[in-house]
Amino acid sequence: MMSEMGLGRFVIWLIVRFALVGVAMAAVVWLLLRPGYHSATLLAAVAMALLGAELWRYVSRTNREVARFLDAARYADYSQRFDYEQDGSGFGPLGRAFTEIIERMHERGTDQETALRRLRALIEHIPVPLLTLHADDGITLQNNAARRLFGAEHVTNLKDLRRFGFSFAEAVATAVPGDRQLVTFTVEGIEYHLTLATTEIIVGGNAERLVSLQDIQSELDATQAEAWEDLVRVLTHEIMNSITPVTSLAKTAVDVVDDVIEGAENGAPVKDDLADLRDAVATIARRSDSLTQFVESYRQISRLAPPERKRVRLSDLFDTVRRLARAECPRSNVEFTCEVHPRELDVYADRDLLEPVLLNLLRNAWQVTDSVDSPVVGLKGRLNRRSNVVVEVSDNGPGVPENVAKKIFVPFYTTKEGGSGVGLALARQVMIAHGGFIRVRRNDSGGATFSLTF
Repeated sequence: MMSEMGLGRFVIWLIVRFALVGVAMAAVVWLLLRPGYHSATLLAAVAMALLGAELWRYVSRTNREVARFLDAARYADYSQRFDYEQDGSGFGPLGRAFTEIIERMHERGTDQETALRRLRALIEHIPVPLLTLHADDGITLQNNAARRLFGAEHVTNLKDLRRFGFSFAEAVATAVPGDRQLVTFTVEGIEYHLTLATTEIIVGGNAERLVSLQDIQSELDATQAEAWEDLVRVLTHEIMNSITPVTSLAKTAVDVVDDVIEGAENGAPVKDDLADLRDAVATIARRSDSLTQFVESYRQISRLAPPERKRVRLSDLFDTVRRLARAECPRSNVEFTCEVHPRELDVYADRDLLEPVLLNLLRNAWQVTDSVDSPVVGLKGRLNRRSNVVVEVSDNGPGVPENVAKKIFVPFYTTKEGGSGVGLALARQVMIAHGGFIRVRRNDSGGATFSLTF
């Protein structure tokens, strides 16, 4: 509004000046056509020249002030002021508008600078090392954590990372934005495990990659120690279950052999002793077979082949698995449901590995619904909020107790009589091989839902 008021006054004064110049010009022309008015003609000409000069000064001054305002805005010169109140030119409101704009720009610039300093302070104090990889392979360490990670080493280029391991430098150079990977970082001959994540950003029209490196060695050591503790506990339990009766029966067999030898020397019948010996040896053989099967199960988990990933249509996979489950399920009252949203949803996975995993989950689901009047086992495929493909196997059984859910994926841990404890552990290994994970939770019906997230 103030600019419009100033502009209106400017136009009025400009019209007045043009009118005066026009009157002076008309007077000069009129006097030139009348002989004998030389002095008047000269005075009129001088007046016209002065009025023209004033018009030029008025217009050019306005242009200079507008140019000064634009230069102040361009170069962020917030010290400029535009005070026309004493000039009588009618530009007082416009000058105040210019001054107000400059002040607001100053305030906005100050706020942006404050926000930038706050952001820099936050980045500096983030405990995760951050570095920027430029298009020319230059590297900028963005915070204190990154500088502490590399220590006294001077890191300004991608090739400088080779001092911390060629595999580490290669991983940083070839990292795909959006992916996370585990890398090995070597300092003074000691290896550390870091998670590497990359994001691509555009700065000034140039693509740069922001790389974060998080040291997870202590967490990895703690998790590994806990996993080994659980595994050793289960292995010890399973092995002792087989070794203890084998040892006891072997001693019994030795005693029976001694009795047979002694009876044979004394002429006593040995038929009953031989029958006992046969039973003992047969039991030893069965327990040995059980132990062999246990070792084979362990080998199956520890030697999982790398997945050969292909695009798999979930609806087709679900139909196949449901038919297999229906044929295997001994109870006809179990309802198997399939649901995929969207219908054309695909997953990039190894079907030969994924199919038995889903079949085993369905098998577990119908087994736990044995005491349910209307058992329902469901397969569902969907996209989560992060656009990851999620496959869910659910049931309306009693659910998984919280204390069991913490151990359910530990190899050879089982709550079923006669169970091997391999199925869920193998499912976990398959999902890890696919770069995903498997989780269990209680669903709305009170049963369990196993979620496979790719």
